[in-house]
Amino acid sequence: MRLIRTFSCAVLAAIPILAQGPPLFPPQQLDSLVARVALYPDSLLAQVLAAATFSDQIPDAARWSDQHHYLTGDALVRDIEEDQLPWDPSVQALLPFPSVLSMMASDLNWTRDLGDAFLSQGPDVMDAVQRERRMARDFGYLRSNGQIVVRDGPYIEIAPVNPAVIYVPYYDPLIVFARPRPGFVVSRGITFSFGIGIGPAFRPWGWGGNRIVWGSHAVFVNNAEWHRNWVNRGSYVHPYTIRRPGPAPRIEERHPVRERSERERAADRNGARRRVEEHRQDERREERR
Repeated sequence: MRLIRTFSCAVLAAIPILAQGPPLFPPQQLDSLVARVALYPDSLLAQVLAAATFSDQIPDAARWSDQHHYLTGDALVRDIEEDQLPWDPSVQALLPFPSVLSMMASDLNWTRDLGDAFLSQGPDVMDAVQRERRMARDFGYLRSNGQIVVRDGPYIEIAPVNPAVIYVPYYDPLIVFARPRPGFVVSRGITFSFGIGIGPAFRPWGWGGNRIVWGSHAVFVNNAEWHRNWVNRGSYVHPYTIRRPGPAPRIEERHPVRERSERERAADRNGARRRVEEHRQDERREERR
C-alpha cells in the first residue's frame, strides 16, 4: 500500500510539468522584449524572430560568426557550407551579422523569452513591435534616411534602401521610445554601422524571400510562411533549400579562424561607418618584415 501511495504521489507531482502550457507574456512585457530589435529592418527582424526560437544554438553560432567575421559574400557562404554547420538554417541566416548574434548570445534569457513569445504569441509580438515603432516615429527618431525606408500607414514598415545591403540600427530603447529631453538631438538617437552585403548566395537561408505581412501577422522566411509554434516546435520543419543540420560532427576547420578584437567589437557596437579589421593590419606588418 505504501509503494502504491508513493507511486501515485510521484505521478501527481509530474502532472503539472507534463501539462505545462505555453508562456503568457502581458503586453507591457512584450513591449520590453521587442524593444531592442523593433527598429530592425523587417527582413532582419523576421530572421531574428525565427532564430530566437532556437535559442540553445545561438551561443555556438555567435562564436563561429565572431571567428569568421572577416569573411563576406561568397567567401562566407563557402565557409558556412564547408564547415557543415549543425544549426537550424534560421540561425545560420544570422552568421553575416556577428554583432546581432553577439547581442543575442550575451543575454540568453532575453533571447529565450523572445523565442518563446514568438512561438506562443506571434501576433501579440508583432503588435508589440508596431507599438514601439509608433512611439519612435512619433517622437521623431524613426525616419527614412540613407540606410532605411520607413513606410507609414496602418502599419509601419522598415525596409533597407538597397535590399542587398542591410544596415543594423543601434539605439538605446530608453531614449528612442521616450519623449526627447530638451536639447537632445533627435537625429543622433539611431545610428547605423557599415552595411552587410546580402547577395544571391544567401538566398538558400531565406534572404531575398523574407518579409513580414503586418496586417495578417504573418512572417515569411524563404518565401514560405513561418508556422513553427509552441505546439509543433519539436516537429516543424520549415522549407529551406540548404542542407539540414545532421547528426554527423562538424568537419575540421580548413580556413583561418580569427576572433574579433575588442576594438573591432566596440566599433561594431558603436555604429562605426566602416569595418575595423585589425587582423589585416597585423598581416600587413608581417608582410613588411
